[in-house]
Amino acid sequence: MGALDDLAKKAQGFVEENKDQIQEALKSEKAEEVSDTVLDAVAGKIDAVSGGRHADAIGKARDGIDAKIGTEGTTTP
Repeated sequence: MGALDDLAKKAQGFVEENKDQIQEALKSEKAEEVSDTVLDAVAGKIDAVSGGRHADAIGKARDGIDAKIGTEGTTTP
């Protein structure tokens, strides 16, 4: 596990050193477009697998994640 711990520490260090740039990238217009596409697809698949029984919860989870990525939180269509 030593190598895994070293890798985790390096990743954490990278994130700390570049947190402003990472936040900027997460709040970009492109991140919004990509995240909307991915989140809509994932939410749609989960909804289909659950037979629509959890559509409200799935939509709320999707919107909660979306609000943290990109330039705006959108509502589920």
